[in-house]
Amino acid sequence: MKSDEYVRFLTEQFVRYMEVPRAERKKARMEQKATRPPLRNQLFGQIPNAIESYVSQIKTFLGKK
Repeated sequence: MKSDEYVRFLTEQFVRYMEVPRAERKKARMEQKATRPPLRNQLFGQIPNAIESYVSQIKTFLGKK
């Protein structure tokens, strides 16, 4: 992509962004934040869930003895 094409692309994206009313942009950002997974899953994937599941299984096993 040549530099003039890139500048044109950036300009078009900026104009599209500015044409959307501020309230709609803010609403879209809030919806994105609401649907985002927890931070621990973003950083470590499924490892925290696996550890939590393992610990709960151990607790139930030890509690039944």
